This record gives sequence, C-alpha cells and structure tokens, in this order.
Amino acid sequence: MTIHIGANPGDIAETVLMPGDPYRARWAAETFLEDAVCINEVRGMLGYTGTWKGQRVTIQGSGMGMASLSIYANELIRDFGAKTLIRIGSCGAMQEAVKVRDIIIAMTSTTLSTPSRGILRELNFAPCADYGLLRAAADAAEARGTPTHVGGIYSSDVFYDERPDLNEQMTRHGILGVEMEAAELYILALRHKVRALAVLTVSDHLLTGEALPSEQREKSFGDMVEIALEAAFKG
Repeated sequence: MTIHIGANPGDIAETVLMPGDPYRARWAAETFLEDAVCINEVRGMLGYTGTWKGQRVTIQGSGMGMASLSIYANELIRDFGAKTLIRIGSCGAMQEAVKVRDIIIAMTSTTLSTPSRGILRELNFAPCADYGLLRAAADAAEARGTPTHVGGIYSSDVFYDERPDLNEQMTRHGILGVEMEAAELYILALRHKVRALAVLTVSDHLLTGEALPSEQREKSFGDMVEIALEAAFKG
C-alpha cells in the first residue's frame, strides 16, 4: 500500500495498462479481463487486476497530465514491481494522413517539460518506447487490419494550449498526434529499466476539427486495448 495506491502486496500484476480516465480503467477491466477485482479506489483513481488469456494484468487509472501519471507510474514500479507499463488513451491527430479512429503507436514523445525536468536539468533528453513492445503492437495492429501509424507524438503539459505556432511546428516536423502523458512514462521506464509503450486512439483532429462521437468511442478504444494486451505478452 502506498500514498496513492491502496493495493496490498501481490495485488498488482507485473503488466499494467494505464488509461488516464479511471472509469475507462473500469470499462476495460470489465470488458477484457476475467475475474477482475478492484484493487484501488484511493482518490477515485480506480485500479483492477484480473487475467487476459491466463496472464495477470492490472489496469490502473493515471489521471490527466504527466504530473499525475508520474505519481502512479513511480509507485507501480518502485513499490509494486510493475515491469511493463502501457498507456492506453486518446489523442488528437496532427497530420492529414492520420484519421479519427486510427491508432497511433508512439515510438518517441516530444515535450516542452515533464516532472523529470528537475533531474535532467539542461539535458534535452529524447524519451522512446521499448522496441519489443513497439514491434509487437505494430504486428498486432496489422494482424487486426486496424489503421495504424507508428512514429513520434507530442506530450503537452497543458490542455488549453494557446500556442498555435508550436502546433504548426509539430505538424511541420511530422509529429503524429498530441496527448498529455507518454513522455514522462517513457522517461520513468528508461530510468527504472522497465518497459513502456503508448497505444493511442485518435479521438479528434487538430487540423480538420473532426471529433469521434461518444457513442462510437467504445469500439475504437476496444481495438487499442486489445493491441496493447497482445503487445504486452508478445513483445
């Protein structure tokens, strides 16, 4: 048990999926895991452990933004022995070729700032995903026939962004999409020598203004969860 995770020793699996929304954690656990049990309710940040094809999996909400994710990822790794952490969440597309409902698998994550900046100081560190997970996720997506893009994303430290010039540069330099958590997850995984990946569903498009209707999100998010699970145990 830690300050933010009320689980007991052994309650959390070595493989953890991390959606930002705790209610998405509950939905994913109820939909994809067998015998799922709630192992955390502290501050309403729900976590569940069950099995997928006989493999133990925990799905733990991380909250919004890198500061929140950093708390949960640190505790999962240091106090509960998590070895594989995969972010599952939504993102906004930043390239015309990337469509709403597509999947983005993040190879790298660009950012202006993360909670790890105090450690890295002046170093312009380039956080990247675990290659084994990345390759397995891409293979799983291809096998499913899911439209998928593999490349760099942008982890923003603000939601209400007032820097259209920065977004233009992200698009110009080939960034596939924007979200708010992956860069810190990748840095922490590299620091603690564990595996990390972000598998994201495109829910809206910064260039076209298109957004995925809420009633259509479940199926699209389902593809993302299944790709993440396949990658976790084949990567």
